[in-house]
Amino acid sequence: MRKNIGSVLALYPTPVCVAGTKVDGKTNWLLVAHVGILGHDRLLISCAKAHYTNKGIKESRVVSVNLIDEQLLSKANYVGSVSGKTVDKSNVFDEEIGETGVPMIKDSPLTMECIVENNYETEDFDNFILLIKNTFVKEECLDEQGKINYDKLKPVLFEMPTYQYLSTGEVLGKCLKLEK
Repeated sequence: MRKNIGSVLALYPTPVCVAGTKVDGKTNWLLVAHVGILGHDRLLISCAKAHYTNKGIKESRVVSVNLIDEQLLSKANYVGSVSGKTVDKSNVFDEEIGETGVPMIKDSPLTMECIVENNYETEDFDNFILLIKNTFVKEECLDEQGKINYDKLKPVLFEMPTYQYLSTGEVLGKCLKLEK
């Protein structure tokens, strides 16, 4: 038997991402736990309105979304633990600059350079709808056909109810090809 536990957001785990943008001319990084897919060329990052980073995203209209692997996890956790209002986070990651001028984490296994299309505001959150302009992937994380191999990329996952980081697991089968 299943039990109704109320209106609980339970769509977890999700990939750990760090958003990068410029705020007042300086690079700032933010750990983002709420991410979503909007079709094949757009995504959404949901950031509490109190975040300092939101100001830069709103002003520049560009943001990078960087997947995090185990090597980058402690730095990602750090940028999610302190505010850019009081701490300079510009040197936490080595960066490179995208075509749009947005900072991107140089060592991220996968970075999406994005343009802000819209901000769907709710009471407590800015929900940035992003058009993916470019996707940068470490070559060792690509397969022979040039497609992303997530077994090699190994993104860290985040599970909100217990605030835990998880590693990706084993492959269970191919979508639409599992035996019935």
